[in-house]
Amino acid sequence: MDWISIFIYDTTWAFAAEIVIRTTIMFCLIILLLRSTGKRGIRQLSIFELTIILALGSIAGDPMFTEDLPLIQAVLIMSLVLFLYRLFTWFSTKHKLFELLLEGKPTYIVENGMLIMEDVKKGKMSHDEFFSEMRQQGVRHLGQVEVGLLETDGEFSVLLFPHEDTQYGLPIFPKEFQATKAIKDGQLYACVHCGYVECISAPNEECNRCHLSRGWAKALNNKIVN
Repeated sequence: MDWISIFIYDTTWAFAAEIVIRTTIMFCLIILLLRSTGKRGIRQLSIFELTIILALGSIAGDPMFTEDLPLIQAVLIMSLVLFLYRLFTWFSTKHKLFELLLEGKPTYIVENGMLIMEDVKKGKMSHDEFFSEMRQQGVRHLGQVEVGLLETDGEFSVLLFPHEDTQYGLPIFPKEFQATKAIKDGQLYACVHCGYVECISAPNEECNRCHLSRGWAKALNNKIVN
């Protein structure tokens, strides 16, 4: 195995210095272009904005180390990408349908303390993912949540019930999110699949909302802790 060939091959000192110059120029150009688009945080990028980031990265990568690729070509392509970004953004502000096509729309995950299963499937999230998001916002059970939205930028927005309107709901912490094996009379239980709350007579009883028998967890009605 030729280690010199693996790490150096035909790289000369002159081309190494050129790589430094090329990389510095492209790096500064990316920062300049991203600043001009008014970027927020990486987590807040929409699909459209993420496409722009990936395109800029691809455009900038090759000119950094490809000897026969002039920088002017990359500058022209990056300028075109920026122009398209500005054009699409302008169209989005003028036409709502175009904005929906480009950005999509928020997905309802929780409504009135219960999971909206059709939209959960559309959002392609597991229970653990959005339960984790809600736990980070201080939520203990779904009965505290009036609305839970998966935004187009991947953020999870939660609107809580007022204290006096807190309902019984499905617990979302792992130790409490356990299907019970013993049913107590007068106790409310929440379907572990959809969050529907009712009195049941058997641990394998079918849910009247989702019509599945995935199990039942003891419903909670603790108030939100500020």
